[in-house]
Amino acid sequence: MKPRITVITLGVDDLERSVKFYRDGLGFQTEGIIGTEFEHGAVAFFDLESGVKLAIWNRKDLAHEAKVAQGTPNPAEFTLGHNVGSKAEVDQVMKEAKKSGAVITDPAHDAFWGGYSGHFQDPDGHLWEVVWNPEWEIVIRKEVYHVKGHGTE
Repeated sequence: MKPRITVITLGVDDLERSVKFYRDGLGFQTEGIIGTEFEHGAVAFFDLESGVKLAIWNRKDLAHEAKVAQGTPNPAEFTLGHNVGSKAEVDQVMKEAKKSGAVITDPAHDAFWGGYSGHFQDPDGHLWEVVWNPEWEIVIRKEVYHVKGHGTE
């Protein structure tokens, strides 16, 4: 299998609240909630870099689709890493997240490994790390993809 991660889906408790957080608070681009005409179908997609999408979907609907029991969410299961180009960018993103209603769990600071990072939780407890790594070059490029059936470009 080649690692072609194209969508990261987060289970959320309140779809409208999460859309507001990511769209209005963090400035992520979205067409809003779609699929409401289908049972278990309401979802919102956000455009990330390089054609990757962030999807938010009600936890109960995600559990139904995957045919798994819905357990108690644990924020330490994984983190979403948002890499930026400088310490100042880390500070700015952390400030935007806090203003949007995120819980800052680990304020931005110099990390033991030579970088600079901080952590926050979104309204559903998902853990994000905002990080500047002096050893990584962040490449931003504009690529256009068309996903049949979603009209996404």
